[in-house]
Amino acid sequence: MYKLYHHPASQHARRVQALLEVANLPYELKHIAFETAEHTSDEYKVINPNQQVPTLIDDDVKIHESNASLRYLCFKHGLDDWYPTDIKNRAEVEQWLDWGQCRLSPAVINIVLYTVWLPELDNKEAIKLGHDTMAKLRPILDAGLEGRDFLTGDKPTIADISIASSITQLAFAGASPTESNIVNWMKRVCEIPGVLVTLPIRDAA
Repeated sequence: MYKLYHHPASQHARRVQALLEVANLPYELKHIAFETAEHTSDEYKVINPNQQVPTLIDDDVKIHESNASLRYLCFKHGLDDWYPTDIKNRAEVEQWLDWGQCRLSPAVINIVLYTVWLPELDNKEAIKLGHDTMAKLRPILDAGLEGRDFLTGDKPTIADISIASSITQLAFAGASPTESNIVNWMKRVCEIPGVLVTLPIRDAA
């Protein structure tokens, strides 16, 4: 059975849980309490030196990065529907995964972290940077979804799970995109039963 170190306010942890759910893989959630800074404890540093969630453990395999966890699960269990083997489709999935981590995730973190979780830091510069970046990224995502039900075609992949987890995070800060393609795509992704059970709630922290 997999162990997933997790907090429901973490979009990165939620995306790994979502794939475990949609693939019906047995797992145990290990809650890490951000509110008591458990992620900075000496005990958790042994598990994850980055002091973040998620951490996915499979016997002697330990993975700290969320998208790496998604790939690992797909490789191990042959989840080709979620991580297609066709090289063109695979390249599209990989591109969106990297875009999500390198471009989207920092903007989402700047907005949500300093607006919702750490407002006392009054980091207006980071919040503005996040919103300015999202203003550039939303049209890219909206255009990428034009004429498609999902990011790479007519079926969802781990790219959809990954990117959607970051978009749902923006709801904490009242900053959800309003572009029609994104709104309709999010509705489709969030209706996937395994994703539905992992959606965030405002009082999760």
